Amino acid sequence: MLEVLAIGLAFSFGLLVRKMGLPPLVGFLIAGFVMNALGSRFGLLPEYAGDVLHYAAHWGVLLLLFTVGLKLKLGQMTQAHVSIGGVFHFLISVAVFGAGLVFFIDLPGQTALLLACALAFSSTVLAAKILESKRELGSFHGRTAIGILIIQDLLALLVLSLWGGQSPSIYAPLVLLLPLARPVFHWLLDVSGHDELLVLLGMVLALVVGGMGFHWLGLSSELGALAMGMMLAGHHRASEVSESLWGLKELFLVGFFLQIGMSGLPTASDWLFAVILLVLLPLKGLMFYVILTLFGLRARTAFLASLSLSAYSEFGLIVASGVPLLNQWLVPLALTVALSFVVSAPLNRYAHGLFERFERGLMRWQSKRVHPDEVSPDLSSATILIFGMGRTGSAAYDVLCGGVPDVLGIDSDPYQVRRHQDRGRRVVLADAEDANFWSSVQLDALKVAILAVDALEAKLLATKQLRAHGFSGPIITHSLYAEEAEVVRAAGADHTYLTLKEAGASLAGHAIDALQKPPIRASGA
Repeated sequence: MLEVLAIGLAFSFGLLVRKMGLPPLVGFLIAGFVMNALGSRFGLLPEYAGDVLHYAAHWGVLLLLFTVGLKLKLGQMTQAHVSIGGVFHFLISVAVFGAGLVFFIDLPGQTALLLACALAFSSTVLAAKILESKRELGSFHGRTAIGILIIQDLLALLVLSLWGGQSPSIYAPLVLLLPLARPVFHWLLDVSGHDELLVLLGMVLALVVGGMGFHWLGLSSELGALAMGMMLAGHHRASEVSESLWGLKELFLVGFFLQIGMSGLPTASDWLFAVILLVLLPLKGLMFYVILTLFGLRARTAFLASLSLSAYSEFGLIVASGVPLLNQWLVPLALTVALSFVVSAPLNRYAHGLFERFERGLMRWQSKRVHPDEVSPDLSSATILIFGMGRTGSAAYDVLCGGVPDVLGIDSDPYQVRRHQDRGRRVVLADAEDANFWSSVQLDALKVAILAVDALEAKLLATKQLRAHGFSGPIITHSLYAEEAEVVRAAGADHTYLTLKEAGASLAGHAIDALQKPPIRASGA
C-alpha cells in the first residue's frame, strides 16, 4: 500500500500543480500531507512507511549534494561576498528571529537561539534543484547562492556538534587527508566505463564514502556527499557522472518532499506559527539582497541569488530532529518549510521576469563598483556569436572556426570559459540573461547568432534582446521538443532545429558518405 499511495499521490498532485503553473515539488509536498492524513485517520500506511521515506529522502539529498559538488570549486566559497556575506546574514537572522521568539512567544533563551538558527538557514535542496533545472548552477548568481548555502551547511554542522549530543570522532581530522585520495577517485572514474558501473561509482562515492564515511567520523553525511562531489569537480567526466545519476536523484528527492509532509499533522497553533514566519520570509531575501549589493554585486545578480535563498531550509528540520530541545518544534518547522517552498518555487521560476518588472527600484541599491566576474566583455568584432559553450556550442564553434573569421563564444560559467580559453578557443565570460549585459553590448559586426543554451527562458530572452538591439541577421538554435521550437520561432528565431532529429540526419549523412567511398580492405599475408 505504501508504494501505491506514495507513487500514485506524488504523480497525481505533481501533475495537478504543474497544470497550475507550479513546479511538481509543490505537489509532492501536498501529497506528503495527504499521505499523513490517510495514514493517521484510516491506517492505510504500514508502520515502516516513515523509515522507508526517510531512507529515500536521505539518499535523494546526498545524491543532490554530490551532483552540486561536481560543479563546485573551493574558490567559490572563499570569495568575500560568499563567506563573509553568508556568515553575516546568518548572524543577523539569528538575532532577529531569536529576539522575536523571546519577546512574542516567550521562549526560553537557549530554545529561542536554537530555533532561530534553524530558521536562519536557506533550503539547499530547493535552490539547487531550481538552479539546476534552469541550467544556472554555473552562472554567477547560481554559484553565489550555492556557495552561501555551503557556508550555511557548515554552520548547521557546528550547531549540531555543539547541541546535538554527537561530537566528531577523534578520527574526524582524517578527512583533511581526503584530497590525497583524489587521484584514486579520478582513476576509478576513468576505468568505470559509461554504463551501470558509472552509476554505481557515483552512488558509492556519494552514499558510502561520503555519506556513511563522514557519519562514522561523527560528521555530517550531507557534508560528506558534497565533499566527494568536489573531489571529482574538474574531471572531464564529472558532467557525465551527474547526468548518469539524474534519474535516481530525482526519484529519491520525491521521497524527501513526501517526508516533509509526513512529519506530522499540524495543529492550529502550528499553522499560525508557519503563517507568521511566511509573512517574514521576504525579510530573509531582503537581507541577502542588501548584503550582496554591499559587496559590489550588481542588482540583478543580487536579486536572483537572494530569491534562490528565500526559503526556509530542510537543514532546519535536520537540526530540529538532532537537537533534543527542538524535537517538539519539528512539525511546525516542517509546515513552515513546506509553505515557504510553495511560495518560493514559483517566484524563482519567474525570477528574470520579476527583476525586469522591479528593475528601476532595485537598481537604487546597486553599488557603483562592479565585481570582476560581472564586467561586460567586448563583442564588437564578432561576426558569429555562440551563446552557451557546452557540448553543442563547442561542437558548433570547432566547425565554424576552421573557415569563418571572428567566431566568439560566451558562457556564464567562469570555469567553463577558462577551460575553453586554455584550449585556444575565443570564449568570454558573460550572462546572456543579464539586463546589464544587453545594456552595454555592441553587435555592429554580428552576422549570425547561434543559441546553444538549453533553457527555454534563456533562448527566448536572448532572441528578444537580439531583435530589440536591431539585429536582423539569422538566429539559429536547437530544441529537444517541437512545442518549444515553435515558441522560440515565434519570439524571433529564424531556424530552430530539433536536436535528436538533426543527430539522426547527421548519422544518415555519414552513412551515405561511407557508401560512396570504396571499402578499404586489409591485404592478405
